[in-house]
Amino acid sequence: MLYGRAAEQAQMDRLLADARSGRSGVLVVRGQPGIGKTALLGHLTERAAGVRVLHGVGIESEAELPYAALHLLLRSELDRIDTLPEAQAAALRGALGLGAAAPENRFLVGLAVLSLLAEVAGDGALLCLVDDAQWFDQASIDALVFAARRLDAEGIALVFAGREEFRPQGLPELWLDGVDRDAAIALLAESTRDLAPKVRDRVLDEAGGNPLALIELPSTLTAEQQAGQLNPFTTIPVANRVQEAFQRQIRALPDTAQALLAVLAADDTGDLGIVLRAAESFSAELTDLEAVEQAKLVTVNGAVVAFRHPLIRAAAYQNMPLTSRLVVRRALAGVLDGDEHADRRAWHLAAATTTPDEDVARELELAAERARTRSGYAAMAAAYERAAEVTPDAAKRSVRLAAAAVAASDAGQPVRAGSLADRASEEIQDPSALAHLVQVRAHREFEQGSPAAAGELIIAGAERVAPLDAERAAYLLVEAVRCGWYAGDPGLAERAAGLLRTLPEVGSPLVSGALGLAALVNGDLKDAVTRMRELVLAPDLSALRVPGMLFVAQLCAPIGRYGQGETAAARVEAECRAHDMGGWLAIAVETRLQARMLMGGYREAATELEEIIPMVGDLGQRNGAVVLIASLALARGELGDEQGCRTAAAAVFEQAGTRGLHVAEAVAMAGLGRLELALGRPEASLEILERISAANAPVSVLSAPDRIEAAVRAREPERAREPLAYYLNWTAGVGVPSADAVALRCRALVENDGDLYEEAMRAHERGEQPHEQARTRLLYGEWLRRARKRAAARAQLRAALETFDRLGMALWAERARAELRATGDVPAAPRQADDPLSVLTTQERQVVRLAAAGASNRDIAAQLYLSPRTVGYHLYKAFPKLGVSSRAELAAIAT
Repeated sequence: MLYGRAAEQAQMDRLLADARSGRSGVLVVRGQPGIGKTALLGHLTERAAGVRVLHGVGIESEAELPYAALHLLLRSELDRIDTLPEAQAAALRGALGLGAAAPENRFLVGLAVLSLLAEVAGDGALLCLVDDAQWFDQASIDALVFAARRLDAEGIALVFAGREEFRPQGLPELWLDGVDRDAAIALLAESTRDLAPKVRDRVLDEAGGNPLALIELPSTLTAEQQAGQLNPFTTIPVANRVQEAFQRQIRALPDTAQALLAVLAADDTGDLGIVLRAAESFSAELTDLEAVEQAKLVTVNGAVVAFRHPLIRAAAYQNMPLTSRLVVRRALAGVLDGDEHADRRAWHLAAATTTPDEDVARELELAAERARTRSGYAAMAAAYERAAEVTPDAAKRSVRLAAAAVAASDAGQPVRAGSLADRASEEIQDPSALAHLVQVRAHREFEQGSPAAAGELIIAGAERVAPLDAERAAYLLVEAVRCGWYAGDPGLAERAAGLLRTLPEVGSPLVSGALGLAALVNGDLKDAVTRMRELVLAPDLSALRVPGMLFVAQLCAPIGRYGQGETAAARVEAECRAHDMGGWLAIAVETRLQARMLMGGYREAATELEEIIPMVGDLGQRNGAVVLIASLALARGELGDEQGCRTAAAAVFEQAGTRGLHVAEAVAMAGLGRLELALGRPEASLEILERISAANAPVSVLSAPDRIEAAVRAREPERAREPLAYYLNWTAGVGVPSADAVALRCRALVENDGDLYEEAMRAHERGEQPHEQARTRLLYGEWLRRARKRAAARAQLRAALETFDRLGMALWAERARAELRATGDVPAAPRQADDPLSVLTTQERQVVRLAAAGASNRDIAAQLYLSPRTVGYHLYKAFPKLGVSSRAELAAIAT
């Protein structure tokens, strides 16, 4: 029976009831040691009759072994891995050390965990309990939290229990305080009835409602203390006091039994055979195991032995002096033979090492590389860091610190990565390690500080790398130019470009693109377009790695190749997801969705942005999230969501200015400016758009037509001359029909020339921007109406209205309707049928579109990071909303 936990038990019971009814739920239970977290999990287990239960407990000594905790949690269900999609099954087998090396993809492992849990739940329910989660290795926690955030209709109740420091973001939380006085009195009375009143009151006061303290403290008192003759208490914390109580129990045991407990405390397998073999070094035997079991310090279940409570483990380990702990670790390393225990052996050797030892460092380095194959980047960083600490040679130590820093960066830990990089020697001469240190420090600054400061770090580092390796220096300087672009800093971009020009020929086409981007930021459109075209249109880019291909995709928009940019960015995004390159994923998604918006796909972009922004936050990319929110502001404005646009833009302005994210500010301004223009407020639009600095050239170029229209409609045509000349200069260089068409529209608007509108319409037929064509039709229709050519005006305006409605551009559609009414036409009101999927939720829409294209539930689940059961649930909910009864009918309405 639990005392004083009625509300918490009710919350747990609701979670289990939801799972039984097919709805999934997650809860993180947090609190100090002994507060009752494990007891609440026990309550759930008791109530789970007929429900499948998985239970895992974290072990501190396994915290650096990637996926070790996940293996323990899932070990009873590993035979089900074959039921998963092939890619997921391979990833999970590799992560758990059951097969060949897995693809380097944490997301795929997390998705495999989600699918496996859903498979275990089947048509019933599953209770998944994670106790002492603060001791789970980071890779296991990442996979479980990834799955937790995507649970929906699988019938799974997932509960994490951990100490105060365990704080996964984005999951519902239950904080446990001590029980109230009445509950404490009842619990204490059940534990003992032999306390003098004043001792009882003192125990109640000192325990502070901590249930474990209420149970364990009285048992440590002598008869005299229980009678109130002595004051047994000190001012140390309750958790420490309870741990000391356990230590007194341990010290009462024979030395050999104490040694066995110490071995068990250092062990992380729970394998009775391993524990007994290691304990033989201390002459411990089975009789000692019987003694500690009778003392209720451990439980034995077949070949598995475990401590009754985590604090007993801590007490047993700390009961041994340091020298004995080192011997215990060596003993465990000596019995952990075989490849399956290689990582554990390396860490035990490291724990037993107090002086530099290259052999141990090499074992840890091998453990780090094994972690790489399982996408255990946090564990990889820890292994390289410990390897560096025991490395005798200073130069090799710095190389290993650099490897640790890169791994931490890949794990989405930019602050830790930067700290590791800062510990490496400034005298390092290895060009690869030096470049890695520069990249890590710059990445930390780019995500946590400002792009401008990141660029300065790269330039300084590139100057050191250049004499050692010109090619690596060139790649660094390309990144410095890109930092100058994000920062809207012409000086930074030009300094990086200047250093690029001084390097020997390295044969990389990226150099030309970087020089072009620097020219663009500095306002030299002719040179910029020429050089960027040279990169984007290069005949063979197959040798480029992900960062290089992403750079190519980013440069497509500034030269008007939107479709090519979307295709290239989509390839990079797929590569990032396949190989867990989270550091580049946000930029790849941003690039692809910006290209999609430039071709009118605002609705799809907004949906995806809302999905990806939280994921980017999960990766620790604070500034990357701001850039994506700026794109969301633009998309929301074009879709007529005024409040959504203004809210997103405000979030950008609040964060971007202090971090120097000037491109993000410019994109948000462009979104607000276009919103005001669509609302029919050209004066406000013009004021906003004129604040976009010329240094943000890509945004300046692409918002120039809005600025021109705002100036003309505000009856200030002189303010349109400069952006018109700027835009015409750009279009002359890029030479693409879409840009030519918009340029002709701008000229027609400024010059009030119907022939130019006609010419613009012909150019649009060869372009790839239906929304821009609709805007040209709208302006041309207005011109025709003013020229009293009403029939011709109606034709243009109806076509514009149809496109705006189809693309979901509500404010622009309303402008077209107003113009049609002015011609004497009576346009139809907006109809939901124009977007039959508008009745669906965001996730239902995504699922339906993929199902309509022929994707199976498993394919959809893999693409959207859901479980197949949740995909089926969304289709079940969507069918009646759409008035269909089968997947075959979806293709006709969800194209």
